[in-house]
Amino acid sequence: MFAGLGVVLTIVLVVAGLGVWTVTRSFPTLSGEVNIAGLRAPVTVLRDEAGIPQITATTATDLFLAEGYVHAQDRFWEMDFRRHVTAGRLAELFGESQVGTDTFVRTLGWRAVAEAEVALLDPETLSYFQAYADGVNAYLKTHEGADVSVEYAVLAVQNPGYKPEPWTPADSVSWIKAMAWDLRSNLDDEIDRAELATALDPAQIAQLHPSYPYDSHPTIVDGPPAAATGATVSAGAAEATAHVLAAGDGYASALASLRTSLQSVPELLGPAGGEIGSNSWVVGGDLTDTGKPILANDLHLGPALPSIWYQVGLRCSTVTADCPFDVAGYSFSGLPGVIVGHNSRVAWGFTNLGPDVADLYVEKVTGDTYEYDGAAKPLLVRNEKIKVAGGPGVKIAIRSTEHGPIVSGLSGSDFARIASEYPQSAGLAALPGTADPAMTYELSLQWTALTPGRTASAIFAMSRATDWESFRAAASKFDVPSQNLIYADVDGNIGYQAPGVIPIRVTGDGTVPVPGWTSQYGWSGYIPFDALPQVFNPPSGYIVAANNAAVGPGYPHLITADWDLGYRADRITKRLTALIEAGTPLTVDLMGEIQADEYSAIAAALVPVLQTIPASGTAAEAQKLFEDWDFTVAADSAAAGYFNLVWHTLLDEMFNGTLPEGTGMAGGDRSFAVVTGLLAEPSSPWWTNKRLGAVSQSSMLKRVLQDAAAEGTRRMGDDVSTWDWGHLHTLELTNQSLGKSGIAPIEWLLNRGPYELGGGSSVVNAQGSDATAGYEVDWVPSMRQVISLADFDQSVWINLTGASGHAFHPNYVDQTPLWQRNETRPWPFTPAALTTSATDTLRLLPAR
Repeated sequence: MFAGLGVVLTIVLVVAGLGVWTVTRSFPTLSGEVNIAGLRAPVTVLRDEAGIPQITATTATDLFLAEGYVHAQDRFWEMDFRRHVTAGRLAELFGESQVGTDTFVRTLGWRAVAEAEVALLDPETLSYFQAYADGVNAYLKTHEGADVSVEYAVLAVQNPGYKPEPWTPADSVSWIKAMAWDLRSNLDDEIDRAELATALDPAQIAQLHPSYPYDSHPTIVDGPPAAATGATVSAGAAEATAHVLAAGDGYASALASLRTSLQSVPELLGPAGGEIGSNSWVVGGDLTDTGKPILANDLHLGPALPSIWYQVGLRCSTVTADCPFDVAGYSFSGLPGVIVGHNSRVAWGFTNLGPDVADLYVEKVTGDTYEYDGAAKPLLVRNEKIKVAGGPGVKIAIRSTEHGPIVSGLSGSDFARIASEYPQSAGLAALPGTADPAMTYELSLQWTALTPGRTASAIFAMSRATDWESFRAAASKFDVPSQNLIYADVDGNIGYQAPGVIPIRVTGDGTVPVPGWTSQYGWSGYIPFDALPQVFNPPSGYIVAANNAAVGPGYPHLITADWDLGYRADRITKRLTALIEAGTPLTVDLMGEIQADEYSAIAAALVPVLQTIPASGTAAEAQKLFEDWDFTVAADSAAAGYFNLVWHTLLDEMFNGTLPEGTGMAGGDRSFAVVTGLLAEPSSPWWTNKRLGAVSQSSMLKRVLQDAAAEGTRRMGDDVSTWDWGHLHTLELTNQSLGKSGIAPIEWLLNRGPYELGGGSSVVNAQGSDATAGYEVDWVPSMRQVISLADFDQSVWINLTGASGHAFHPNYVDQTPLWQRNETRPWPFTPAALTTSATDTLRLLPAR
């Protein structure tokens, strides 16, 4: 990622002494006593063999101070790197190569919004964030350089004067902006539709962006599918769409540039992909072996090393109104509290709701003004200077309209081409003002996360919720990123709530960029919280939220036109209903088995057709692998290996070589729906690729079978019986900051893998890949939890990597082999269970 570090770092690692001592000197103190300024009373930190800390304190501020200290022990480099990303300050660490990324992040204004949110925090929440910062800083006062993490020894070669500055609450709150960015809505779909418009007509574009299949896949609130036709689009939205669909090559090129700029920002939740989502479901006690609910959740994110998640327990020695926490689950290093997990009464999980909360506007800009409803309004301008390690600073001017920041011209893009080409290509040249030679057209971005919100307070409110009412009150503050929240409590209740700030548009459906010079396409407000989707104790006894449509087409508000198409939700629902209809009591183990489910819906649809195609040679031998195959894409399956070769080849030969660059089919839910639909249209022109000699469905599939078999032979040998999916489908765990430095010793030091995996895109075990790029795994279940409300100590959990961010620490990737095998670890919660599992005890004491 940061090639500017240079080959000189090889000398540092190999010759100059980054040996065992340098690598291990940053390992944390796990036992004994440590005096810390700011503590009011002693704090106990128990750790088990996985290094997972369980922190017990007398006061809430001591609890979060200790969490900050422990996070810094294990993960401070990760925290420091991320706060530089979220503040647009990477160039301070790595030099001139990062100025473009910093400019983009500063234009979005993550840090400025975070500072505004800190100023609005209630005193109690602010005290928690400040205590956390105090704990981080207490650690930094006694550790520096390689004593903090080995990455600082690497960084010192290029940037020898760097020293981490004290942690602040704004550093933590900025992380919420990164969460919102990585889980942003349908900007890529907006750009994709506009780019497709240069080559396709509206009907073809609609075919490549199918609507949610309400008649076959479940919605969250209503459960299993009911007949429906899909939401309608307003006349105003159709008009805006027509503007973009008429666009020419120049506009598409500019939008492609925007896509590149959006992707230039490091994905702090891991490399983004089309399958970023999650699985969650909850079943009521009438269906379980214990008579109490069970909640299951696995969050799908890009793989990162260390894992994005940090497991922790936070408990007050005596739970009172002043110290109300007794909670365990998954936290983010750099952010106080627990994000998903359970306390002593309720459990909760997340999946991404995926609402459309961001819109692109084409603005008419003249000098330092822009047009809005016929009037010239002054641009808002903010001047900043980017510090650059080893070089002079760079001054930037950030311009904004009332919609949001202008993103034209960022990261070396050619957005300026929009100025000359958008009006004519979109048929807008006759509109008032377009003849002014001083006027240009530029792009602005309106996004809910650029307005100060209350998510920071929601985190703590959720952790101390005791029932459905208090949980919903906490959810009402969870502004961004908008999530599906599933719920269960010890009284036997289950529920679902969608929170978040979701805009109501005057006109339009958010699927394409729209004119910004008129309020016709603006936002008139937000969907009221009480009108957002929710369900409590449904008659079915279960709720499935796996990024599928939350509501049916009759819902009165537009949440998004780009739902995940629901293949994972459909499979989970079918697994649950089959067990329920068979009278099988649901257990924690059974929920874990469903999390590991590797059934491929596209294989089930496509393989029967493939078996009718005459093949010869190796293709015929490989075709026999489909006989009696159950469509499970397991790592050791030869049939799964060949099928995925076929699937990727099919997408490439049908779409990726014929569509505009950057708009190919990636192999996930949208690809599933498109190809499944085309199987019923054997004469569709999509089956034609004259360059390859394919002129029909049968000739295309014959060609694909042959090409896939040839690729299998090249990759895995002549004996098709020895082929397997895991050989192709591998995961490299890559250090987020330095793991792609291009310097082999650094990458060896920090990265791990490859790991052979099963699963796939739009499979419940969602270990997916981008078919336009290859077979390597790009997104994964980053964690898994199954929570028993009958006995929290019977719950299980797993993390992608481990608790430690220190290379070669025993807890660096110790959970990965279990995760790879779809296994979990016991999750002790009660004091007795924690004492039994503890291997280390550290006492944090007030400074003398």
